[in-house]
Formats: sequence, C-alpha cells, structure tokens
Amino acid sequence: MEVGLVVFILILPFLTTIVKSIRFNVESGVTKCITEDLRVKSMTAGEYSVVNPNEGQPLHEHHKIYVGVFAENERRFHDARGVESGQFGFIVVEDGKHLACFATLKHEPAVNTTVDLNWRSGVSVEGWTKAMELELKKMEDTINWIHEEMLYLREREQQMVKQNMKTNSIMSWSSLVSLFLCLSVACLQLWHLKSFFEKKKII
Repeated sequence: MEVGLVVFILILPFLTTIVKSIRFNVESGVTKCITEDLRVKSMTAGEYSVVNPNEGQPLHEHHKIYVGVFAENERRFHDARGVESGQFGFIVVEDGKHLACFATLKHEPAVNTTVDLNWRSGVSVEGWTKAMELELKKMEDTINWIHEEMLYLREREQQMVKQNMKTNSIMSWSSLVSLFLCLSVACLQLWHLKSFFEKKKII
C-alpha cells in the first residue's frame, strides 16, 4: 500500500461528511453489493472485515470473501480475493453510483458469512490535499526532532567517552604514584630496621 493511501485512510475519518457503517450477511455462492452515490473529485475509503463465527479459531476457507469495488462503468478500483479483511481508497473520477461487492465460494449446505463494512466519503480533493500536507508537515517536524535528539545524545556520548578517558588517565597516574609511595615507604622501613639492628649489633 502506498504511503499516500495510508496517510489518506488515517486522516479521512476527521474530514468526511458521509459515513456508512453496516453489518450484513453474504450467503455462500451469492454476491452482495453495497451502493454509494459519489461525487467527482471527492475522496472515498472503506474498511471491511469478516466476523469470525468461531472466535479464537482460524477462519474457515468458505468464510473468506472476494471483494470488488467499481463504478457503474465497471471501472474497478479494488480487487481482493480470499481475504478476511482489507481497505480501499481512491479519488472519484466521475459522478455516479459506486459499488462494493462481496462474495464467498459456493458451499453445500449454504452458509452465511457476516461482514462489517465502514465506508467513508465526501472529502474534496483540495481538502484532502491540505490535510495530507499538514500531516506530512507534522511527520517532518517529528522526524527533525528525533534527528536533533539523536545528535544531542551522540554528542553527550562523545563527552562521556572523553570524560571516562580523562578519569581513567587520572586513576592510572594515581595508581602509579601510590605504588611509588608504597615502595618508597617499604624501602625506608627496611633501611631503618637494618640500621637499628646494626646499632644493636644484632646483625
């Protein structure tokens, strides 16, 4: 799915003037169509999903649906086969009725498949374009903020590395000085003991 369509579907609920949300049954081997009268240069989008009759279990193959969305002149805008759910969205190119048709494989005995459809329409192309530009600008601002935060954290990391190197250097010199002082004190103690024993004529 293209990025533009994703953004369009995300922002469309805040802009639409007509929302059709329905639940209906599709009998196996029979096609069920939902009709919507759309205006040219308007935006429309829909989401559909099969209601699983056995919740928590995989959906049986004969409940999966075939979906087609097209205009009266049979121009097709969406085609999905053997699916559990999906989305569609497009710019209307001519006035008139548009159909979203649903079907399932023929099955004996016949079974019903329940489908939820949420179909939104009514946004002008200009309105959608402005809204998408606004959303893209927000996304750009967010990306820039994240980039600046990453640069700041990298700079802080470099400062910490330098500070750690400086601290390690100081600790190394301190250890050497401490070792030198300890050896010096030990040598002085040996010299003092040797002098003491010599005076006492012990050695």
